[in-house]
Amino acid sequence: MTTPIRFDHRVAIVTGAGGGLGRTYAIELAARGAAVVVNDLGGSFDGKGSSTSMADKVVAEIRAAGGKAVASYDSVSTSAGGEAIVKTALDAYGRVDVLISNAGSLRNAPIDDLPDDTLDAMIDVHLKGGFNVSRPAFRQMKQQGYGRILLASSAAGMLGNHQQAAYGAAKAGLVGLMNILSLEGAEHGVKANALLPTAMSRMSAAMDEKLMQASGAVFASLGDKLGNTADPGFVTPLVVYLCSEACDSTHGIYSASLGRYARVFLSVGAGWIGPRSTPASVEDVAAHWAEVCGKQGAEEVGSLMGEFELIARRLKGA
Repeated sequence: MTTPIRFDHRVAIVTGAGGGLGRTYAIELAARGAAVVVNDLGGSFDGKGSSTSMADKVVAEIRAAGGKAVASYDSVSTSAGGEAIVKTALDAYGRVDVLISNAGSLRNAPIDDLPDDTLDAMIDVHLKGGFNVSRPAFRQMKQQGYGRILLASSAAGMLGNHQQAAYGAAKAGLVGLMNILSLEGAEHGVKANALLPTAMSRMSAAMDEKLMQASGAVFASLGDKLGNTADPGFVTPLVVYLCSEACDSTHGIYSASLGRYARVFLSVGAGWIGPRSTPASVEDVAAHWAEVCGKQGAEEVGSLMGEFELIARRLKGA
């Protein structure tokens, strides 16, 4: 029999928990025993405005079910906001065991029409937001000798999606942050992973009509096999497991899309080993282009040092 996944005596921070995916994470964590800081600025899907009502509603929902929760209305887009969110957890519960950096907004534009304020807004809330809340949480986790950090990246960044250059680039940057958090946290019991979630939410209102029609056509082709898998609740099981003590994964990228859960791998091909004494010529690279691009012998690489070691093995003929 599988041991139930519990979070008794654990404290979790979920940013952007006032609705959509974040709300489902907060509610499930609380139902499994965690004390939860429900953080949400309460703005619109494109990051405008603010309100306390969204976070308050989720807190009330958790408490009504017998769980523990407090609200935070601070913005992740500033360093002071990130510090305040973590302070809320420490003041209320004395520790931070889980951080799910989920807060975000969405503004789309073709790359050639992308305005500066959209680029700045996406970097501030997603990329800087991940840094602003992770740094104070990591300090506390390091001191405790335990922690779980999950950064909400996006397939739009790691794989690409039309009209989402700013959003995708900011989200992809969170994978870089996760890579370093996982390495620096390893000796302190802090594990970090990144998530590529797919679900229908109020952000769908920002999507290009043609893109929505294209995805709708794929969904329609699945018929009954699609079920309700576009609902945010289908992402939650993977998220909660990754944040649990039972999960020993770190330095991983995970996809949760339409009820399918999978690890996403970053690998490096065997490539072509050029001359040792002088640099290869441009023509040499062109002549060996098939080897440069080949997938044969590809290996997963977990760090910059790991890539050096991969090349060293090839040079030694291992």
